[in-house]
Amino acid sequence: MTGSIRIAFLLGSGLLLGAAQLSAAPTASMLADACAGCHGTDGSSLGPATPTIGGQSKKYLIDSMKAFKSGERPSPVMGQIARGYTDEEIELMAGFFAAKLYVRASQAVDAARMAAGEKLYDANCETCHSENGSVADDDTGLLAGQWLPYLQYTMQDFRSSTRTMPKKMKSKVEKLDDEQIEALLQFFAGQP
Repeated sequence: MTGSIRIAFLLGSGLLLGAAQLSAAPTASMLADACAGCHGTDGSSLGPATPTIGGQSKKYLIDSMKAFKSGERPSPVMGQIARGYTDEEIELMAGFFAAKLYVRASQAVDAARMAAGEKLYDANCETCHSENGSVADDDTGLLAGQWLPYLQYTMQDFRSSTRTMPKKMKSKVEKLDDEQIEALLQFFAGQP
């Protein structure tokens, strides 16, 4: 091969390899990078209105994203975002975040409300949100150490019927007044 043909061959090969790289499917890490702006690096939220998603169960994350995507779980931001992903991409992201360490928010809570919330938790929430809401494998979402404002906003959505509350949860929540609900949320938020 002459020198100019060799150079043309190498350049052409490089372009083809580059095009193949561009057409490759995105990795879980690449997809998850888009979430970092709101949910933090590795899903550890620094914003009090945004949940930590790192360490949640894969099933919970997939179910949440599919509910956002279908509109079953309303959210002006997440609804738009979720519709942009395929089910395969959602599964990749869920696996990525499920493999991360769950980092609890460092926040102040009211100790008296937290103590009252612990009693309410024992009577109302323990069956589904085991070990003070700290078990990802129960697929109900980690509540222990989530940002208090996020928990408050979520409960407002449940109580206003903006978001459908599971039947088992609804029967418990309907019996509680505003102060008891706040005590429960303080309890979950304050878990070390």
